[in-house]
Amino acid sequence: MNEGECVFCKIASGEIESEKIFESDNFFAIKDINPKTEGHSLVIPKKHYETLLDVPASLLGEFLESAREVAFKLIEETKAEGFNLIMNNKRVAGQLVPHVHLHVLPRKKGDGFSVNV
Repeated sequence: MNEGECVFCKIASGEIESEKIFESDNFFAIKDINPKTEGHSLVIPKKHYETLLDVPASLLGEFLESAREVAFKLIEETKAEGFNLIMNNKRVAGQLVPHVHLHVLPRKKGDGFSVNV
């Protein structure tokens, strides 16, 4: 898939409208269209990188800080008791959109979601 066909690139460029819940120079966050928990959101680089291994080292700190800011916001919004950060890299690992993104899932006791690692 090239960048012109990538749904996250289209959102980043404004070609596809979305409600961004966070935005910085290099990253943005949107709510997941198929949320697993209340507030489930995605932190996405504005530039196209397929997996975490493709993201320049110089952006990794900002990527994690963006996720931290989104987590704070979602915990406050949803009154969550905790959160998960989940990233799938490559289709074999469950990555459905080949543009790196980090899932932020606010968690509450009894929310019915589980992560088995």
